[in-house]
Amino acid sequence: MQMGSELKDLLKTPEDEWYDGKITRHDHFSDLKDIDVALNSVPEQFKVEDRRWYTESCFSHFLRMDRGMKFSGCIVHRLLLRELYHDGLDDEMRFMLGPRSVRFSKFGVIPDTTRYEMVRNGIHQRYFNGVDEVDNEQLRVVLRIGVFEEQYDAVKLCLLYMLNWILMGLDEREKVPLWQIRLVEDLDAFDAFPWGVHVYRQSIIGFKHALNGRRVRYERRQQEKGIDVNTVEKYNIYGLAHALLVFAYEVIPELGTQFGTRRRIELSPRMLKWQLHKQPMSDKLDKIFLARMFARTALVPTAAERVARYYEGINEGGSLYMAADGHEGSIPDPLYRTTIGPNHTEGSDQEFGGRSPLRHRPDT
Repeated sequence: MQMGSELKDLLKTPEDEWYDGKITRHDHFSDLKDIDVALNSVPEQFKVEDRRWYTESCFSHFLRMDRGMKFSGCIVHRLLLRELYHDGLDDEMRFMLGPRSVRFSKFGVIPDTTRYEMVRNGIHQRYFNGVDEVDNEQLRVVLRIGVFEEQYDAVKLCLLYMLNWILMGLDEREKVPLWQIRLVEDLDAFDAFPWGVHVYRQSIIGFKHALNGRRVRYERRQQEKGIDVNTVEKYNIYGLAHALLVFAYEVIPELGTQFGTRRRIELSPRMLKWQLHKQPMSDKLDKIFLARMFARTALVPTAAERVARYYEGINEGGSLYMAADGHEGSIPDPLYRTTIGPNHTEGSDQEFGGRSPLRHRPDT
């Protein structure tokens, strides 16, 4: 295992180039209330069945999420500054936390969706007049109006809203893919789709590109306006940023001790277990991140998680983790276990993407 000074040589952003940042995220968990309101707005003759279907769907566990959960861009920014070059898969990330390299990864494949055709007189026609492009803001408006014409219309719109407005963490101007509007007309097919893989693949792109060019912009602004002017670099992070935050709380125990409360109930996935009502101050975070902190190199599954439905196929296809007691075992990815829950049927456990040569920081 690479330690200490060796890891510093692999930092994508060298320590002497670190800077303060302010993140704007786009996973709108504060808007979970829109789904509550929409399901309560369903006509009485549809309400019981619609609520039953949604509460048994692949996204139902988010209805139990702590609605007061605060996002900490300070923690996520400090994670991103510590990203490492590595020789693992292209679709994973490594972070230097204390003297350790901590892995953030996902395995799986996405099945073909082109066989689904647009249903005549379905939700696409009823609520969006069959237009070629439907953006997230249009979807949000329709859901908030809360007038639903047919059985399951509210369920279908809530599923699309949960996926595109909250989980995918995209800009409101982004389009809802038409293949998803086609797919949601078949609720069983939508429920069986491996959304954990899909969300992860989009999120990892957003995470990896979040700091691109930011150091150059930061230095240019200091040169043009003075070193003390606006010394915080503001940037967007796209994807499910809350999962990255929960990942930090899970692998750095001191964060949870100081700033969070882990609910002492058996909830799954792990995002449901945290109550994060405090906004950590930068100076306190620096004491944790700059110290020789203890960090788990990966998340260790509990006995209950090992037998959960959403673990099927992942244990055998996962990679090795080193547990706190020094024993090796099989570990699935952290994003999947913080987001998609036990009602979700995962796809194949085959790895996607190939291995890349060791991507050391180039000599300068």
